[in-house]
Amino acid sequence: MFSWHGLTVMKRFRQTLVTVLCVSPWGCASETVPVDHPVPHAAVVAPKRHEAGSGCSDEELRRTAKQVLRGSASYYANSLAGNPTASGGPYDPRALSAAHRTLPFGTRVRVTRTDAEVAPVCVTVNDRGPYAGRGRIIDLSRRAAEHLQMLGEGVVPVRVDVF
Repeated sequence: MFSWHGLTVMKRFRQTLVTVLCVSPWGCASETVPVDHPVPHAAVVAPKRHEAGSGCSDEELRRTAKQVLRGSASYYANSLAGNPTASGGPYDPRALSAAHRTLPFGTRVRVTRTDAEVAPVCVTVNDRGPYAGRGRIIDLSRRAAEHLQMLGEGVVPVRVDVF
């Protein structure tokens, strides 16, 4: 079971381990890497993202949807942060995630506002919902809602492209 307290303990453990290794006879390399931001392996290459924070790769922006849904989107309240999602992980308002009633967990979708000129955001389905409100088809994390500039309205019309 993942816990925020466990994360803090692991960070402290890594920091202590780095300190011990640096003081040991082996020493440290001349170039240090912050513990919280390890260098990715050369074989792992992140897809190029279209716009800062959009979560969409170039391929996802070009990709043709297998299914298109139209309706309204809402977003999670901050008070739900840390609560478990239906997929088992905690809700993180800083993640680009969403809730949908039927799409499988892990499904990537592109959400586009239909009433404003705002770039789309790509999110991963990790929860079930929304269950409130007529015509709502997706609940978004706070970060996704910020990207779509919908915090003031709360509920906006969207097009959801399912990949």
